[in-house]
This record gives sequence, C-alpha cells and structure tokens, in this order.
Amino acid sequence: MSGTLPRAASLRPGWQRLRRAGAGAWTAVGALPVAVALWLFSLRDVHLEAMGDLGLLQVLPVTFWVALALLTVGFCAAASDRRTPNGLYAGYVVALIAIIHATPSLLYPELRYAWAWKHVAVIDAMVRHNGQVPDAGGFDIYNQWPGFFQFNALLLKATGLESPLGYALWAQPLVNLLLIGPLLLVFRSVTDNRRLIWSATWIYYACSWVAQDYFAPQAFAFLLFMCVMALVLRQLQSSRRPGQEEARRGWPLPRLVMVLVIEAAIVSSHQLTPMMLISALLLLSFPRRNRRVTLPPLAGALALTLLWDLTVARRYVSDNLGDFISSLARPDANLWSGVSRLADAAPSQVMVAWIERGLTGAVFLLAALAFVVRPWTRRTPLPLLVLAPFLPGLANAYGGEMVFRAYLFALPAAAFLIAALLFPPGGRLPVAMPVICVLLLAMLGGLVFGYYAKEDENQFTAEEAAAMRFVTTRTPPDSLIISVTASAPGLEMRYDRHENLQMIDRDVETRRALVKDPLTGLEPLLARAHGRPTYIVLNDAQQSAVYLNGDMPADFIGRLNSALAEAPNFTPVYRNKDAVVYRYDRTAAGEGA
Repeated sequence: MSGTLPRAASLRPGWQRLRRAGAGAWTAVGALPVAVALWLFSLRDVHLEAMGDLGLLQVLPVTFWVALALLTVGFCAAASDRRTPNGLYAGYVVALIAIIHATPSLLYPELRYAWAWKHVAVIDAMVRHNGQVPDAGGFDIYNQWPGFFQFNALLLKATGLESPLGYALWAQPLVNLLLIGPLLLVFRSVTDNRRLIWSATWIYYACSWVAQDYFAPQAFAFLLFMCVMALVLRQLQSSRRPGQEEARRGWPLPRLVMVLVIEAAIVSSHQLTPMMLISALLLLSFPRRNRRVTLPPLAGALALTLLWDLTVARRYVSDNLGDFISSLARPDANLWSGVSRLADAAPSQVMVAWIERGLTGAVFLLAALAFVVRPWTRRTPLPLLVLAPFLPGLANAYGGEMVFRAYLFALPAAAFLIAALLFPPGGRLPVAMPVICVLLLAMLGGLVFGYYAKEDENQFTAEEAAAMRFVTTRTPPDSLIISVTASAPGLEMRYDRHENLQMIDRDVETRRALVKDPLTGLEPLLARAHGRPTYIVLNDAQQSAVYLNGDMPADFIGRLNSALAEAPNFTPVYRNKDAVVYRYDRTAAGEGA
C-alpha cells in the first residue's frame, strides 16, 4: 500500500518551508486573505427576498463569485509549489468550507431545510418525554434509530440549552470542518505527499453537492463512517511497514474497541450507513493481505447490525421485510429510481438536475481514468471504496435516494483518485496548471448549482417561522393542521399534540380533485378532523416547493389561498407577509356545532 508510493521530503516546520517556497506559494499567501475579505464583503449586499427559482445563485453579488474564483486560483498557485506547507493548504480548505457552507448560516435568519426542523422537533419531543419519541404520525421510527437524537438530547441537558436550533443553524459548516480530520487520515494512509493529500481534500469539498451534511442522522453517521474508514486504513498502513511485527498481528485492543464503539454509534443512529460500512469492509477484505485488519471490524459491524435489527429496530424490519426482499429482484431500478423524476419539475430545476448529473458523471469518469493511467492507485484500497457504496444501492432504492447516497459515500475515495490523476506525486503535472484550475472551477460551478439552486424552498424567513410557532403553540391540543407540502419551518414541532397532513401525500384522485376545485378537494381532508379544530397553513416556501418540484400546478397555492380567503367557513387567524393560517369553521359550513 503506502510503501509503494512516492514520498514527500522529510517534514520541516511549515513557515521554514514557506520561507524557501517559490512564487506559487507566496501568491497563495496573498490570495487567501483577499478572497476571504471579498467573501465577507459580498454578504453585505445580499437581498434574500429577490430569490427565485435558482435560489441563492440569483442574489449572491459578483464579489462572492470573484472571491470563490480567487480562492480556487490561489489554491492552484499553492499546489504548483511543492514546498507549500500544510498550514497554507489547510487555510484554503477551511476558507472553501466557510464560503460554501457558512454563507447560508450567516445570511438566513432561520434554520435551513424542512427536514432539519423535523429533527429538531424529534429532539424536543424526546426531551419532553424522558428519552422516548412519542408514537404519533409515524415518528416511532426515531425510537428505533435514536442515537443521533439521544446525543443531542444529552447535549441539551449538559449545556442547559432549551433547543438545538441555535447550533443546528451551523451544523453544515461544523460537520464539514470535522470531516477534514478523517479525510486527511484516509488520504495519509495512502501517501505522504502534501499536494496530493490536500488536493484530494479540496476536490472532495468542491464536488460534494448532495447536501447530506445538514442537521440530520445521515451527516452524523457519515462522519462516524469516515472515522472508521480512517482507523481501518491507518491500521492497514501500519501492518505494511517494515519492522512492525506487532501491527502484523492485528489490532491493538484499545484501537479495536474504539472502532467497535463508533460502529455501535452508527448502527444506533441510521438505517443505511451500517449497510455502507459493511459493504466497504467486505470489499476491503477481498485482498487476503488485508483480512487480519479488516475482518474484526467487519465481524463487529455485522454482529452489531444484526443484533440491533432483531431487537430495537425489529418492528420496522419486520414491517418492511417484504418490500426489501422484493426490491432485491430489481437492482437497476433501485439504484436509479431517484434519477428520472424530472417530468414535472420547473425548467430551471431540470437544468440543475442535468448539471448535477454532469458533475457526478465527471467525478466517476475521472476516477476511472485515474485507475487506468495511474497504476499505483490500483494497489491502494481506494478503488474498492469507490465501488462499495453501489452494493447496497443494488439491493434497495432507499426512497429514491440511493444513487445520491452512493455518490456521497464513494466521493472521498473518488476525490483522491482524481487528485492522483491531476496532481501525481513525485512527477510533473500531466497538464498545465491553468487547465487544472479551470477544471477545479468547473467542479465548483457544478457544486453551487446543486447546493444553492433550491434555496427558495429550503430557506425560511422569520415571518414563516413565526406563523408555524403560532399554529403549533397557540392552537388547541389535538388540532388537525393541513399544509400543501412539508416546506414549513417547525410544522412538526409538538407533533404529538396535533396531527399534520400534507396535500401532496394524498392519493392521485384527491390531488386531482384539489387541483380542479381546491375547496371541494379539501373536503376529504377536512373529514379526517372528526370534529377537531382544523387549520390550513400556507407560506412562501410551500409555494416555491410546489413550483420547483412540480408536485402540484404552479398556481395551485395562489388559487387555494384566494378560495380560502373568500369562503365563509375559513377565517384567517394569523397573517404576515410570508404566511397565513386559516381556521376551518364547521358551523359556518352548515355542519352544526
């Protein structure tokens, strides 16, 4: 493994190397603070209310894009000089994370993503119910994989905070910063070449468009997955070094215990990540020379997953076992089930989807090219780690998201292979640095389209959050709350005290009736109330979600709002510029008191 690769010169103190560095490194030293300053300056001139169907791309000023381009050029200048120290590379990677991931946190007044709000609601319910998630509206699944939520509930108790909202807003930059550690350990298990290691890290962050880094169990479990991979690959590296007889005998007990503890945290936190972990360890075990290292963690992951699924998660597994078995017969449909959902989307989102596909295809194409033209990469575990996520993908569709999750788990290894193609250790660059710089800029272009183009649906205003607080705290207990989509900040808060219904989740006949006549189409949903207080919630993000995703006609929410405003049996009980809440009055509808 690592012993077959070119090595960097012995490490000197970073600033001593920098004093001996050439023009490239010194250019990078000057470009970094200028890029960061331009980025911070650009945030003063962002008008979120002008956001449209391309999200943040439409409202970020020119200075933001200049900052991102200058940062990329500066990184390329740093990579052009072999004497560039680790500290300067680290500064560029941290700056890239800040620009991409901290921009929404700095600009948005409320937590990003409706799913993140849902996870906050689960933690709130868990705290209020002494560690248990009430079984209402399908939320019992979080009792079966509670690790992420229990961790946050304990964090709240330890810190005295009332809600995770304050730090959840910063989850994306924090998770990405924490990922730097395991990424570096994985890459350093293959080579000591600084330029190659940091270029792979940069490429990972420049191509990670899937946005599974928000406040969610997946982000938590993926971070832990990368920690296990880092420990396993470092142990493989140790077992290859001459004179390391103890390492050849297998794992030191404390390190193996650490791996098993992390695996237990993964198994208790997420359904999919244990499958990805088992798949990765299984493929790493194919070479016989690896098995002394890989088989103990593989056995631990298998045993822990089986034990968990047969005990804590038994209800979910038994309820879905038939669907899982039937999905084994359609591997191609499982992997690609989420790729073809473009027929009803807005034209802008069709374009964005093709850009995302182009970036994804380019990543795997470049990784495959590296495998062909860089023979030394074949002696590393990374090609196996690129393939591993596709094994679970062939077995289950995971709600139409499997191809995106497979890309997420394959990306770290693929990023290293691409870096090996563009920045080979111990040799001249295969193409001129300006060409490499253009390629890195193109990667970032694909990333920002995938990451920012749906923000009109994903970001919420303070007024929208206020409307949801009203409907979840000021309405009578056991109320029925109806919305068009789930794109509403905090709609699930106190979900155990009321019932939520989304129109887009109804059957085709009900949705067709809603489109034809919103008031008539509402009648089957209102009948679900059985006399309970009933409220209809509309907000701008729902309007954006309907248009961007094509779940309903673009004018549906406008027609529904107009119909509710004119109907005598619907009364607006809360209204601001971004949201409105209607109460359904059965007496006015002629149904009796």
